[in-house]
Amino acid sequence: MFTKTPIKDLVVFEPKVFADERGYFFESYNESLFKENGIVTNFVQDNQSFSSFGVLRGIHFQNPPFAQAKLVRVLSGSVLDVAVDLRKDSPTFGKYFSLELSSENKKQLFIPRGFGHGFVVLSQTAEFYYKCDNLYSKECEGGIIYNDPDLNIDWQIDLQKALVSDKDTNLSSFKDLF
Repeated sequence: MFTKTPIKDLVVFEPKVFADERGYFFESYNESLFKENGIVTNFVQDNQSFSSFGVLRGIHFQNPPFAQAKLVRVLSGSVLDVAVDLRKDSPTFGKYFSLELSSENKKQLFIPRGFGHGFVVLSQTAEFYYKCDNLYSKECEGGIIYNDPDLNIDWQIDLQKALVSDKDTNLSSFKDLF
């Protein structure tokens, strides 16, 4: 099932899960199904991370020509996933959408190009997986500080206890970038 969010082009995907006493099976990605629902992309890189409670990664993005669309999900544990609309011509420019992704709910979020992305781990540990439609480029990476006052993201944890990399604590503010 594909569900539109309040931000245009940002879509939640809930796969059909086939479960029985043996476990479960689901298609996490089917190109034809995604195309039928207006998501046309060619994924070229998969990434995976493992983190403990309170690890906050983001808000990251890739600038053109290496901008990336992503399909993100959680393999184990639970995270609060956040996407920020950075498309200057969008009516929701500077707005964010957040959603809990977990191994239990199996929800996925399709994040088109032109968005910043981050997540914080809500469970003891979490494995996070994402498909990208463009390769990573260090020269094209960008980011916004996670506690930006203009974005005012509710990360749903005490930010005093967040585990944030030195790189992420030194990112620019939204105002300075846009």
